[in-house]
Amino acid sequence: MKTLPLIAALMIAAPAPAADMPINKEPHINHILLQGFIGDAIADNCPALEPRKLRALGELNKLRSYALEKGYTTAQVRAFVTDKTEKARGKAEAAAWLKDRGAEPGKTDAYCRIGREEIAKESLIGYLLRDTE
Repeated sequence: MKTLPLIAALMIAAPAPAADMPINKEPHINHILLQGFIGDAIADNCPALEPRKLRALGELNKLRSYALEKGYTTAQVRAFVTDKTEKARGKAEAAAWLKDRGAEPGKTDAYCRIGREEIAKESLIGYLLRDTE
């Protein structure tokens, strides 16, 4: 049965199916990116919490792989993550999420509290932060 390895090789080499929705509407991609935007906002507003840059890079690489497996092209992924409008949308969603939990610019204690809660919950947001105190 030499055809079985050939079929398996063809399946592995076959391109991923085309994505069925615009990348900026894909729920998993947007959820993960939102967690990163939230972590960034917390680190920017709480002097006791720092971003874990290598962990963030690792998560971005995993997300890139996920997007490619879903059928998005490298060019689509690159365009999405460098688009200023999409970055602004992500930052606005993060600000709204934080505001719902009591954090707004000038309320350092609220950002620190939320960040520490996320670290304690071992959420992705918390995984991306380091408490320096």
